[in-house]
Amino acid sequence: MKGLEAVVQIVYDIRIGQPECPMPLEAAKVPDIGKAPSASDIILTFIRDAIADGSLDQGEPIRQDDVARLFNVSKIPVREALKRLEAEGLVEFHRNRGAVVTSVSEPELVQIFEVRAILESSAIKLSIPHMREESLIRANAYCDAFAQETDAARWSELNWQFHSCLYEDAERPFLVSSIRAVNDRLERFLRIQLTLSHGKETADREHREILAVCRQGDAEHAGTLVFDHIMSACRSLLDHRPPTRPR
Repeated sequence: MKGLEAVVQIVYDIRIGQPECPMPLEAAKVPDIGKAPSASDIILTFIRDAIADGSLDQGEPIRQDDVARLFNVSKIPVREALKRLEAEGLVEFHRNRGAVVTSVSEPELVQIFEVRAILESSAIKLSIPHMREESLIRANAYCDAFAQETDAARWSELNWQFHSCLYEDAERPFLVSSIRAVNDRLERFLRIQLTLSHGKETADREHREILAVCRQGDAEHAGTLVFDHIMSACRSLLDHRPPTRPR
């Protein structure tokens, strides 16, 4: 038996124990599947963008079967995406209608803008005492990109990039993520406000005023400017908000 065990050990060493030769592939060219977006991530982004650009209007139903067929998937990732959009406040579920785009009344819209103004004015006041030159340079670059961008679909994202980079030095990630959640709820309305009211020029001027005060290190003044900037956008939106499409 000892002889048989020795033979088995030799075979094991040859077939299993020895290191295999590496495959002739370059790791740099291999995609990282772990970082690839899931089906629900892709569907969520698609629906969120459709809500933001007005393709899906307030109160409009989102039929899971149609979305699943569009993406050639089961309804499981569609439900996952809709549940996440519900958590963001963009979708709500009704008993006999399923998922619909959330409707926001004017009083509710004003309250959301007020929350945004309170959070962002607080964030910039916390950030300015620690603000780095790098943050100011990035903010200026976003400001220039916003002013030069002609694609209205990119205005709200560039607007967010400008604002958020001024809050990062506060080192309050939960506060910034909360601000982002509020901005996501307002994105469809910000596109309307910037497009219909010619608000882009006003926003650019006010952005540069905020940036100048940040460079001066005046936290209180910056907080006031941010608060007024956001509430001014709210008033402009209410003046130019189009009626909801009839169903």
